[in-house]
Parts: sequence; C-alpha cells; structure tokens
Amino acid sequence: MLVKAYGAHAADKPLEPIGITRRAPGPHDVQIEIAYCGICHSDLHQVRAEWEGTLWPCVPGHEIVGRVSAVGAHVGAFREGDLVGVGCIVDSCRHCADCGDGLENYCDGMIGTYNFPTPDAPGHTLGGYSQRIVVDERYVLRVTHPEAQLAAVAPLLCAGITTYSPLRHWGAGPGKKVGVVGIGGLGHMGIKIAHAMGAHVVAFTTSESKREAAKTLGADEAVVSRNPEEMAAHAKSFDLILNTVAAPHDLDALLVLLKRDGTMVLVGAPASPHPSPNVFNLITKRRSIAGSMIGGIAETQEMLDFCAAHGITSDIEMIRADEINEAYERMLKGDVKYRFVIDSASLAG
Repeated sequence: MLVKAYGAHAADKPLEPIGITRRAPGPHDVQIEIAYCGICHSDLHQVRAEWEGTLWPCVPGHEIVGRVSAVGAHVGAFREGDLVGVGCIVDSCRHCADCGDGLENYCDGMIGTYNFPTPDAPGHTLGGYSQRIVVDERYVLRVTHPEAQLAAVAPLLCAGITTYSPLRHWGAGPGKKVGVVGIGGLGHMGIKIAHAMGAHVVAFTTSESKREAAKTLGADEAVVSRNPEEMAAHAKSFDLILNTVAAPHDLDALLVLLKRDGTMVLVGAPASPHPSPNVFNLITKRRSIAGSMIGGIAETQEMLDFCAAHGITSDIEMIRADEINEAYERMLKGDVKYRFVIDSASLAG
C-alpha cells in the first residue's frame, strides 16, 4: 500500500513529501490511520545524522496516535475504530530477560518505529510522519483519553513515558522532593507527572521568564539555575532529580543538591558527552547518576492510563506537514511550548 509521508533522502536535505509502502496487515497486525504525530528532538538528531546509522530515506516520528482501520485475523485486543497509539517500539526479540520483564525498551533486539531493520520495504522502519502505519498488536497502545484530546496525547508516547518511567522507578510520590531540570518537551511532562504522583516538585530553568510557566505546569517551586543563592538554598535536599536537558552541561551543580542516597536520572540525549562530574560529589553522600530510556509496552500503557485518570496531556502547537522543517529550526531555538504535533490530515494535500 502506497501512502504519503514526509522524509529526507540525506542529512543535508530538508524533509519533503515522499511516497512510502506499508505492508498489508498480517494475522497479528493492526493497521492504523494516523491522526497526529508528535515531533521529538531525537527525530531531528536522526534525520540530520547527528546520531550514527541513519538509513535513507528517513521518515521520523514515534509519537503516533490514530484510529484502527483494519486488524489481522488473530488480533483479539483491538478492532476497527479503536483509538490507539504507537510509541518508540514496534518489535523486539520477545524471548530475552528484558522482554520477559516487560522492558522491551532495553532488549538488544528492539526494533524502533523508524530507522531500524525490517523485512518491509525499503529494509528499515519508517515512522509516523505519514498517513498510515501497520504494527504488530503486541506493540500497540490503547488511548483512554477523550478523543478531543487526541492531538495532545501524541507526545505522551515518547515524552510522557520517558519521564513517567524514571519517576515511577525511583519512587516519586508523597513525601519526596523531586527536581526537574529543563522546561521543554520532556521537562514540562516531568513536572506534570511528578506533581500528579504527589511529590514536591521543584523546576530548574536557566530563564527567569519560565519561572511562572513552571508553576502553572504544577511545580511547587521554580529555581533559576544561574542564581547561586537560589541553588544553594536547595543543597542536599532532593531525593530525585530528573535531568531532561539534551545539551552538555555541568552535572556537579545539580549533584550537590541531592540528599545522601539521592539519584540524578539523565533522560536527555546530548549529541556530545557531558563534562565528567567530580567523583567526590558522589562518594561523600553515596549519590548516584543513572540513566533511563523510554519504557516497556506495559509501562507505557500504564502511563497512558495514569495520564488519562489525572487529566494530563502535553502542551502542544499544531502544525501542517509542510511546516516540519520550520518547526525543526524553531525547536533548536527552544521556540515551542512545549511540543510540536503534525496534523496528519495535512499530508493528503
């Protein structure tokens, strides 16, 4: 099946309209007419080959929501008309310990929604900047939000689970003080989710202008990280710091804010490494630096249900497909509050 999409043929080329082929649904497949697809910073990294291994043509997009239009003969969990989502994973090995634990995101054989090998043409997966996608039912998520919120649900499939998973794993909740570094596509979701979990949430920003915005999102306090006095006032007080910044920066300034046994979790993916932290800031208080990458399928469904129950969606700016290149440039400048979402209907014309 030929469908319309937006993709690039080289790292130095803009994204443009292209035609791609989707397979016919197999026995366990779900065919989805894509309504909206969020734009993630990793889309830009991959399509511009700032991360190694980009396969061409590259059609990004792993924050996908839409409606089921066909199902395979053996699909039991979904039927035509269901509202569904697809996140960062469309397959995995299904037999390793990670898959067995429901952590397909850590499977060495994980197949991402785009830029991963597949038997389908053209030999690698093609993502959600397109009209339609066909995915094995095991990797399809049920959307439980009201349909009117569907566009704002799309970024939950990456930004939502990327922040939910570490907050849940490291125990954000009542009685915990949680810092969220960066108020962007990831950070604004981290603030909303940590607040809904019942934690005392402190947002960190380099911009005075974002202080009130952070509180509107649910932060109990907001700290301008360039202000030494404000930073010092929070020394040795955090149980958990969720660091969403996707650019190299000084980790020591944040490590010293952790309590004994506190953890800073890195979820931002910079194109070059952070400066190495001072080991004494770790060993003197038994602090930890950890990493977290999206979440497994079961946990992603749990996140969607949690967000639906708490009325959480992403703050978005809707764009047409022909505005994607402009959106990338604006995203690099931080000129979006807080996530771009493509209206897939615009691909038709």
